[in-house]
Amino acid sequence: MTESQQADLIWTADTPDAVPVSARFGDPYYSLEGGFAESRHVFLAGNDLPERFRPGFRIAELGFGTGLNLLTAYLSWRRTRLPGCLTYTGFEAFPLAYDDMNRALMAFPEVYSTARPLLDASRAGETRFSAPGLEAEIVLGDARRTLPLWHGGADAWFLDGFAPARNPELWGPELMMEVARHTRAGGTVATYSSAGNVRRALQLAGFEVERTQGYGGKRHMTKGTIRE
Repeated sequence: MTESQQADLIWTADTPDAVPVSARFGDPYYSLEGGFAESRHVFLAGNDLPERFRPGFRIAELGFGTGLNLLTAYLSWRRTRLPGCLTYTGFEAFPLAYDDMNRALMAFPEVYSTARPLLDASRAGETRFSAPGLEAEIVLGDARRTLPLWHGGADAWFLDGFAPARNPELWGPELMMEVARHTRAGGTVATYSSAGNVRRALQLAGFEVERTQGYGGKRHMTKGTIRE
């Protein structure tokens, strides 16, 4: 396991619907306008899911955060009733404490009922867990070091690090090259960011990139398909 440092959070309010904000990066973990809807718009629709789901489908994510994107994808997978398992790998340098993750996910009753295996793993300090139709792992540490060592590949990537201006390390050209290297033929990538440097890094890495409508107050987002 690569060394990691626990996330330090600030909450926007002392209410059940409060949004966690990273004290280190000064950025919220998900949209203030609705994290679940954002996850479906950006990461599911941005990767043409659930339409592309098939047995053995693999998702990878830069920036595991609260686990909301994983649970949103898992809920969508379950509704397809496909055989076999969805496989997920998340890369996270600053994992949330159990209490913070539980509090964040409780705000989303749509997915909270499926969160117990993740929360149990978080409480136990484990980085692998499974549920009916799901095999998941969280790779702890700086993705610039851990992703090159990963032997897997993804059909769809969720790029959900903090804003490129605040967390540039997770959006650089070298890391995007690693994302491309770990993308299966025909694989896709999606992110809430429409920053020009992010689009250029993905293009240089080998993705056909498209800027599309963003979620909520964001005018644009980015999605791409690996060039064959």
